[in-house]
Order: sequence, then structure tokens, then C-alpha cells
Amino acid sequence: MNDELVSFDGNEIKREDPDGGKGIYWMLKNVLLGPGIRKVFRPVEEGVENVPRQGAAILASNHLSFADWLFMPLALDRRVTFVAKSDYFTGVGVKGWAQKRFFAGTGQVPVDRTGGRASQGAIRAGLKVLERGELFGIYPEGTRSHDGRLYKGRTGVARLALLAGVPVIPTAVIGTDVIAPPGKIVRKIVSPTVRFGTPLDFSRYQGMSEDRFILRSITDEIMYAIMELSGQEYVDMYAPAAKEAAAREAAREAAANDEAETSPQA
Repeated sequence: MNDELVSFDGNEIKREDPDGGKGIYWMLKNVLLGPGIRKVFRPVEEGVENVPRQGAAILASNHLSFADWLFMPLALDRRVTFVAKSDYFTGVGVKGWAQKRFFAGTGQVPVDRTGGRASQGAIRAGLKVLERGELFGIYPEGTRSHDGRLYKGRTGVARLALLAGVPVIPTAVIGTDVIAPPGKIVRKIVSPTVRFGTPLDFSRYQGMSEDRFILRSITDEIMYAIMELSGQEYVDMYAPAAKEAAAREAAREAAANDEAETSPQA
């Protein structure tokens, strides 16, 4: 087997391993990582029958923790491919080699997330995966939720669904923010729930992948389905903007507290 599972050149993904890392994926899921994760965390899996046993589909999920991409694919017999920062595939030395093999083997493909190319790169990567008849996982929020609420979805998931002509399966992963909150690898051992909803068919909008109103409507429908599955409070605001607003408010409160502590008492 060639040591180079995946190479990244600009926006193009070049697979040099004939099985695309599936052998490593099987080994990690069924021998090295999967059995241990199942034994320790005992994840609850619901609606697995909603995911087709063959053929392409998009799994659109909420995003609470880095652990989401471990527990969601673990619930399925099929591999789920996600996009990952291209930095994970360009490391050098033994560490870079091991990191590259791990991310490729666990179903990740590299995408340059810098500048305006991030969304286009993710769509191109997703189309390649879907054209092969595989499952593509995507987090419409674009980043992890900082407070457990569900935020406004980016329309890339809608554009991808229309371009590929495949169903979207709303997915909710619940409890991973308790297991591994931001900045922590594992904080608490609880049983997460992975829930797959009824597939959403958007074929009625075929040929309208550039209509921003249609894209927004589709994305909102997907986010509503995810909200129903996850039980999260929905916020009609993009997650990065919400994080910035929360950081500003925290800074204002800290400054006010400092001022109160240093002000002379009357």
C-alpha cells in the first residue's frame, strides 16, 4: 500500500491509495478505536434505518464538539467522509505522516479553508465524494456551537444537494459537548445520542442551485429538521458572529467588574 493516502494541491484532492483509505478506516472503526469507544461511552443510535445502505446522500448535522465526527460515523456500517483543514495533510516527518494517514483513514478530505475559497473547496470535495455514491457529512453551522444552541446554517449544504441531486439526511449528535467541550479532549463519560431523521428530498428545486432565495429556504428547512432532532434552541444568527458578540459582552463585563473593584468607596 502506498504511504501517501491523500495529497493536496491547491483545491484538488489526489488519491494515491487505490482503496481511498478504506482499509485504514475499517481497521480504526472495527479494531483499533471503535470497539473501545463503544464500550466506554455506550452511544445511543436512533433512526439508522433512515440512512440508505447504498448510494449517495448528505448527512447534515449539528456541531457541538470535535467528538461529533467520531460518534456519528460509528453508528453506521458505511463510511462518512468529511472535509478537514488542509494543514492536517501537509505535515512533515513522522508526526505529519501519522496525522495524514489518520485523517485520510477516518474519512477526511483536505480543503483549503482560507479566504473565500473555503466554501467552494468544500462543495468540490463533497461533489467528488457524492459522485462516487458515498456518504458526505457536513456541518451547516460551519463551526462548533460555543453555547450549545443551534445557529443559522450556511447555504453551501443546499447548493451541494442541488448540484449532486441527492437527499439530505438531517442528523443530531447530542451530549458530545458534555464529553468533550471546547478546549478539552474528554471531560466526562456519558452516553451520547446519534439521531438520524427522515431524508429530505429537494429534487423539486433542480436547476435552481444559484437562486439565493431557494438556497436559503432549503437550508432553513434542513436546520429546522436538525433542531427538531436535537432539541436545541435555535438562534437566527451565524455562529462566528454569535461567538464574537459573546466575547465582546464578556470583555465589557470584565472591564465593568474591574472598574467597580478599583473605584474608591464613598
